[in-house]
Amino acid sequence: MELRMELFVKDIEKSMEFYSNVLGFSLPKDTNKSYISVRNDEVVIGLGEMKNLPESHPLKAPDGQQIGLGVEIVLEVEDVKAVYNKVLAKEYPIQARLTRRPWGLKDFRIMDPDGYYLRITSATAND
Repeated sequence: MELRMELFVKDIEKSMEFYSNVLGFSLPKDTNKSYISVRNDEVVIGLGEMKNLPESHPLKAPDGQQIGLGVEIVLEVEDVKAVYNKVLAKEYPIQARLTRRPWGLKDFRIMDPDGYYLRITSATAND
C-alpha cells in the first residue's frame, strides 16, 4: 500500500512555488495549471484548484473557512536540520521551531500557503 494525497488550493501557482522552492518537490514538465502532481522521493501530492470542485463536493471549502482544519501532514526526512535551514533561508514562516520531541524525534512545523499544517520530522531519533 502507498499513500498519495490531494490538496485543494486557492492558488495553484503559490502552491507550486511553495512545494518546489521551499520543500524541494519536483514539478512535472507539463503543468496544466488546474491540477498537478508534485513529487519528492516517494511522496506524491496532487494539487488541484478549489474553484474547480463542484459546489456539492464535500471538500469544497466555503469562502472564509480555514482549509485543512483538523489535518496534520507529516513528512519524514533524512536530514531534518538541513530542511529546516533551507526553509529558514527562504524566510518562510515557521509555526514551531526545530525541537526534539518527547518521543525522541526532531521536528518543526509550518503551514503551506493555504493553511495545510505540515510537520517535518526526522526519520530516526539519532538525528
